[in-house]
Amino acid sequence: MAHTRHLTMRRVLRREIAGTIGLLTDEQDFTAMRRRYRSFAFDDHASYLRQVETLLRTLASQGGHTTVALFDPEEYAEYCAEHGLDPDTPAGRTRFTAELAATGATVPYDGRPLDALVPDLVDEAVRRATWEYATTLLSRIGTCASCGEDIGRAAFLRASDLLLRVLAAAGPGEHHLVCSVSTEPETLMAVLRTGDDRHGTPRPDEAEALEFTTVLALGIALRTAGGLVVRTSTPGTSDRVYGWRLKDEGLAPLTAAEVFDAYCTDVESGDPVPPEAGVDHCAPPDLDDGGPITGHHH
Repeated sequence: MAHTRHLTMRRVLRREIAGTIGLLTDEQDFTAMRRRYRSFAFDDHASYLRQVETLLRTLASQGGHTTVALFDPEEYAEYCAEHGLDPDTPAGRTRFTAELAATGATVPYDGRPLDALVPDLVDEAVRRATWEYATTLLSRIGTCASCGEDIGRAAFLRASDLLLRVLAAAGPGEHHLVCSVSTEPETLMAVLRTGDDRHGTPRPDEAEALEFTTVLALGIALRTAGGLVVRTSTPGTSDRVYGWRLKDEGLAPLTAAEVFDAYCTDVESGDPVPPEAGVDHCAPPDLDDGGPITGHHH
């Protein structure tokens, strides 16, 4: 009787534990793990993904909450070297996965098939990497030679203020904001989606807003080419697309023609793309712009 009660308690406890599964999303990473570590006992990527999906479904059916993390073999090898772990052990992989749960790119398992979940996981990893890269660049800019102010910090405050003004000017509805900033070796992009709460106030996701503000701040601090485009959807009307380009420490409005050109050009090839039906390309609403927060031009 006591034994049965212990088993029941164990099952109850298992349901209380939130788990993380480290996923090798692409075949190249899977092959790297298979070649390097004999203890990694899977033969091919497709059956590995099927087994992971079955496990996720089983955990969900038992009422468990599981997150899926992006498992990177290079990061794993570095982690093991740094912590003196043997990488060719399940224990090493478990420790690394626990670390990913706290610091890595993760998405909650919500019952969708893995091939629908993986793109979200990869997007999350790209977003996180973009934010970390932009944060690093901002912190390295240093202080203004003439006034001693931290340029990165001033730019971040400025970007926060501009984002609030853009959201206020956008008005009610659902908004999809894209910020792009020219940096070497490639352009950085950040996306922010906001919908209205029950009071009609835009409520962006905090992590997305932080990443978006950081990329915008980098454009301001580096005084590089960049822009911010908004697509606003409200029920019963055409979607509106409008935007601004980075200029000095602020945003200068794009004309409707410039927005059309930006939206109807393929970013990779530069070829024209046919305009989307039911979308109005228009000049942006006025920003209540009180000028630069700081009086300095770094």
